[in-house]
Amino acid sequence: MMKEAIFREYDIRGIAERELSSPVAFSIGAAFIELLSERSGRPCHTLRVVIGRDARLSGPRLIASLEAGIHASGAQTVHLGLAPTPLVYFALCELGQGPLSLEGDEGECHGGVVVTGSHNPPEWNGFKLCVGREALYGEGLQELKRRARGYLARFERPAPVTTLLPRVELSQPVDLTDRYAETLANKLQFGARRLKVVVDGGNGALGPCALALLERLPVDVIPLYCEPDGAFPNHHPDPTVEANLVSLKQVVQEESADLGVAFDGDGDRVGVIDSLGRVIWGDQLMIFFARELLARRPGARVIGEVKCSQSLYDEVERAGGVPEMWRVGHSLIKARMKETGAPLAGEMSGHIFFADRFYGHDDAAYVAARLLELLSYSDEPLSAWLDALPKSFTTPELRVDCPDELKEQVVSRAEAHFSRRYPVNSVDGVRVQFPSGWGLIRASNTQPSLVLRFEASSAEALSAQVHELERWFHQEAPELSLEKLSLETL
Repeated sequence: MMKEAIFREYDIRGIAERELSSPVAFSIGAAFIELLSERSGRPCHTLRVVIGRDARLSGPRLIASLEAGIHASGAQTVHLGLAPTPLVYFALCELGQGPLSLEGDEGECHGGVVVTGSHNPPEWNGFKLCVGREALYGEGLQELKRRARGYLARFERPAPVTTLLPRVELSQPVDLTDRYAETLANKLQFGARRLKVVVDGGNGALGPCALALLERLPVDVIPLYCEPDGAFPNHHPDPTVEANLVSLKQVVQEESADLGVAFDGDGDRVGVIDSLGRVIWGDQLMIFFARELLARRPGARVIGEVKCSQSLYDEVERAGGVPEMWRVGHSLIKARMKETGAPLAGEMSGHIFFADRFYGHDDAAYVAARLLELLSYSDEPLSAWLDALPKSFTTPELRVDCPDELKEQVVSRAEAHFSRRYPVNSVDGVRVQFPSGWGLIRASNTQPSLVLRFEASSAEALSAQVHELERWFHQEAPELSLEKLSLETL
């Protein structure tokens, strides 16, 4: 049986041993080839798909079952083995071109799948899928779900799983690490300043690729937890949670490093701390990147999402760019970048996307390298850059438990209420423009919850905004409990 809730807005996620059985993985692989054939107009037997997995302990089982489904549908695979999400993206962009050509069909790949749980707990896993170079999301994933149901039906009879999965010869892994590092290093041009950086891989999948790249650059690298280990023995690989950065902060201080960088489990999100141990969030990094880019490309569009600080949009405009606020989600951001031709986009969570000297996808190692490149032309420490940013008072991302079937109703009620009092932006949820700041309420695309965030020009204004929304919850959404969530200013 397949739980429908594993098919989310941007990807497929679930508890591996309970919701992602081998037949489910096989059915997803087979259904994906059917969908890919229809969308590409190519027969199944001519398709080639690049696949990889992160370090999670359930990964080998899931990728074997996935590949069996792909092969059973007649398609071929380029199997990268244990590989971060950006390496799969890289293969999709580069395979079949020059030195990256493989035997048969000039190595062209028509789609990709990453078996990854991203930053979810270790017992979780999932699938990120690409049709060509474009992420499969939204209605595309719902269509995949409908097709996978048909394949799964044949497994729903009493029999051992091993007798139901077709026996196919799995492909040997292809190691593209060196080619990835060499190609990306050649896209960078450093200044005179040599920096020291601590790299916390979080025992995720990106560590070896990140080190291979950074060690080719004129920087001094101190590795920390860069060996992939799906048990995550040192800390969970989510750099947006400050508790996961304790070791990184300590080593940066001990080594007198200029900065520290950390990655999530599959390597598409980056976290950064300065030499004083202060976190620099994704929207703040975006300001640094946007200023440099807009000096070279005045008038360019820069895309952020609805949780980003207002200072990002103000600074982009001040630097001569065109700011755009868009929906949360790596798939949605990449699609919007392609549609508008924006060279830079990003999220507060550390997904940062360069189409400037890069492919347009989120690669935490490349983002770290771009930051080091930028700093190499400055005499100022990163801490001075952070100090010079506009000051504001913010909450972290806050969550209110809310059943999936109620999320959109509650957001609609909030929009109706607050739009009578304040300007609102409804591109993704409701972002209310208060007199001295803003507040956001939106439905999570990945969890049964509502996401809230606030920013204001003073602590007093922030507190007032938080409590105004809190009062609204008690009066207009009494079916939701706020007992487990403190909405006090932080």
